[in-house]
Amino acid sequence: MEPMYLEDLPAGLHVTTARRTLTESDIMTFAGVSGDFNPLHTDEDFVKEHTPFRGRIAHGLLVLAMSSGLQSELDRVQSVAYLEVRREFVAPTYPGDTIHARWTVEESRPSTSRPGTGVVRLRVEVVNQAGEVVQRGTDLWLVAARPTTPPDGRHARREG
Repeated sequence: MEPMYLEDLPAGLHVTTARRTLTESDIMTFAGVSGDFNPLHTDEDFVKEHTPFRGRIAHGLLVLAMSSGLQSELDRVQSVAYLEVRREFVAPTYPGDTIHARWTVEESRPSTSRPGTGVVRLRVEVVNQAGEVVQRGTDLWLVAARPTTPPDGRHARREG
């Protein structure tokens, strides 16, 4: 697959990722890794007795991380770094829910401080199997611009 660069990410580009089903094991593993054992994520009885939720819910940060890793055509982007991630957690995600992300490029511009790179702002929606948006926000990426020298180091010949 050909790499994608800043120039390949015009404003308005829409991308939908692959899907993934969130499991009980995902939630408990994330609780262990993060140290977040809040009863919202670990105690079914507590959730049913004290919240409007129908059962334990996934950590918002777990859903964010999972959605960030879902495969899409953007896997080819020559990303340098995440600069910023913002999310609103607008609906719960339960074990057994299947999520995917929808990304839309809102802005793509050359960097003013890092030659050879650019900044891409993406609108992000994480959606469950029922089509309900469970998270929304923006990602800001630092992306490599298309190299002016071919990868093998030789200079391109100019015609004319």
